[in-house]
Amino acid sequence: MAPTGRAALLAALGSLPVGIWDPGWTGLLAVNAPLALVCACDYALAAPVRRLRLTRSGDTTARLGEPADVTLTLTNPSSRPLRAHLRDAWPPSSWQPGTETDGSRHRLTVPAGERRRLTTRLRPTRRGDRQADRVTIRSYGPLGLFSRQGTHRVPWTVRVLPPFTSRKHLPAKLARLRELDGRTSVLTRGEGTEFDSLREYVPGDDTRSIDWRATARHSTVAVRTWRPERDRHILLVLDTGRTSAARVGDIPRLDAAMDAALLLAALASRAGDRVDLLAHDRRVRALVQGRTARDVLPSLVNAMATVEPELVETDARTLTATALRTAPRRSLVVLLTTLDAAPVEEGLLPVLPQLTQRHTVLVASVADPHISRMATARGNTEAVYDAAAAAQAQSERHHTAEQLRRHGVTVVDAPPDELAPALADAYLALKAAGRL
Repeated sequence: MAPTGRAALLAALGSLPVGIWDPGWTGLLAVNAPLALVCACDYALAAPVRRLRLTRSGDTTARLGEPADVTLTLTNPSSRPLRAHLRDAWPPSSWQPGTETDGSRHRLTVPAGERRRLTTRLRPTRRGDRQADRVTIRSYGPLGLFSRQGTHRVPWTVRVLPPFTSRKHLPAKLARLRELDGRTSVLTRGEGTEFDSLREYVPGDDTRSIDWRATARHSTVAVRTWRPERDRHILLVLDTGRTSAARVGDIPRLDAAMDAALLLAALASRAGDRVDLLAHDRRVRALVQGRTARDVLPSLVNAMATVEPELVETDARTLTATALRTAPRRSLVVLLTTLDAAPVEEGLLPVLPQLTQRHTVLVASVADPHISRMATARGNTEAVYDAAAAAQAQSERHHTAEQLRRHGVTVVDAPPDELAPALADAYLALKAAGRL
């Protein structure tokens, strides 16, 4: 019934008072019997909530920043029509700020014996598993005067995956990889260790590549060509300790490191290399091993989805021992961690020789672009002090990177938007130099 009709009915019924005896009082109480009867009937005609049947379907995964649609199917088995307000509750991080009310609340009418489908559109703001909470239903009578309310548990989980925004760099890096691999007409002077073929000497070629026996058999100087090694092992190590929780721009450092690791994994798997993942702080948080080139990227994305920074100091000794067990043969160990002086000097440097003796080590770190902006700021006293502090922080960071380089470690230090392509370039440079 429309609100104006309801108001008119209530006004008409409200003008008919009836007196009844109340034993707790010494007189009569004025009660509107027709109004009470109408309210009781309205309540009785409301469809029961507990008998409703609810099921879910829809998306089970979504990338961070993309929507996920979850469909709730509601069946009304009773003989009374359902007129209801419904709230499909999810964790707060399932919504963009200010949109939860629009996304989780529905009004619906379901005739007796029929069913309706309601779609809740989630827009998650964090990685990880988002699990449905309760479905609360308020069923109204035909007049809307009284209602029944109840809740149902309808389990459903949506896994929010890393966004992999650096995917846009993959075509350019694959083109560079094809050049190194000799699958294009571009002349590549980089060397690997796997012999490919002989060709005629071109001015500028490394004279060490001249094949003198082949030259003696031909009338021209012949040089050996090489191709980058294939089927090498890459171990991606994510430091999930307290330093990975710091926010750089709008995201935690760990998320930027994950994005760079995904680009490198996609590139390395296309190059024919095997890629494993280890996420560690004081214990193993995620481990992916032995995946094929086709399965490695989905496996890494799925494993990274639930990994969160831990507010503990990373145990570098345990991390190193776990990495050595995970990579028993010579590998490229890519450690995505911080270049802050204290964690590196007190934690990583003492155990670094254990890694560098057996593996090629590459350390990648997320730099804060705000520090760079501070270092160039001028104009007032506060800006000058900020610039001095930023310059000191940059100097300490450069000193830490130099310490790692003296141990034979390749260091990549770049802002979040540049870390992924810079790490891919470092991998290609190692491959071209035959260091893998």
